Amino acid sequence: MACVGIIANPASGKDIRRLVAHGSVFSNQEKVNIVRRVLLGLDAMGVESVVTMPDDFRICRKAQDSTRLRLQVRELDMPVFGRQLDTTRAASMMRDLGVDGLVSLGGDGTNRALVKTCGSIPLLPLSTGTNNVFPMMMEGTLAGLAAGLMARRLVTAPGCVVRRPRLDILVQDEAVDLALIDAVVCTDTSIASRAVWEIDKVRCVAVTQRLPAQIGFMALAGNLPQPQDTAANHGMLIHLHPGAPPVLAPIAPGLIVPVGVKAHRPLALGECTPVATGPCTLALDGEREVTVRAGQHVAIRLNPEGPYVIDPQRVLAEAAQQGLFLQESVP
Repeated sequence: MACVGIIANPASGKDIRRLVAHGSVFSNQEKVNIVRRVLLGLDAMGVESVVTMPDDFRICRKAQDSTRLRLQVRELDMPVFGRQLDTTRAASMMRDLGVDGLVSLGGDGTNRALVKTCGSIPLLPLSTGTNNVFPMMMEGTLAGLAAGLMARRLVTAPGCVVRRPRLDILVQDEAVDLALIDAVVCTDTSIASRAVWEIDKVRCVAVTQRLPAQIGFMALAGNLPQPQDTAANHGMLIHLHPGAPPVLAPIAPGLIVPVGVKAHRPLALGECTPVATGPCTLALDGEREVTVRAGQHVAIRLNPEGPYVIDPQRVLAEAAQQGLFLQESVP
């Protein structure tokens, strides 16, 4: 029996970057609407069961109101604290239940939290956060169709699920956390408001991939030149200094600033490199998460064994080619 998990973060898209930049706001009611369309897409593809994360706004419960579904929806039995821990715990429980896919609503931070415990579950991350490099902008209906096709294993063509790299954060040679998109070393000694927008406090940036046309510190990597013979799947390590030649980059929505780049180089898959000695803090996927004490050494490793991510456009194209949308062929 095909089962899909849904994690909708009620706090995504609401942090301080709405004040210091111009980030868009996703209301929880809009998240309800998106989840409703995901459920309808899953139902159309014959998924029998859906497991959801509870939250104080009751996003997934409200999505079922006035909606006729054949599939069964069950909410996880877990406490709700309104913190990242909820997402991490829900992903762990869904992994233990053996769900066949997981649809998430959130930004880079939400997906980082669930990747910590989701194991090898194929993910379909939908963008409702601030810095949205990892999740994708896609109509919920189409996401539900694609996730349903994959959960039922109706489409198995190569490339429909890809494995993304991740950054492992090591303090004193011990892995303490991870990032899906970027890790930023800041001179601050406290986490404070978490979000990073004061560029003069940033000393080093590592990214999992060099992707153009993105937002956040990935944009800085994308705006830098690279040797033509550099491997396509490499990351990048960037050292910053206020007095270095500036590179223009949109480090947050609507916040386009010159960034002094002292040096940059490719970061190879599997490479582990030292980046800082404390005291400092590390921002992971847009938010300060790790405090490093004086004298502690920090290294970053580009790990090729990151999360499995569904390519919905590829899935839908393969399904059409197989004739799965022809009425007489729908299982």
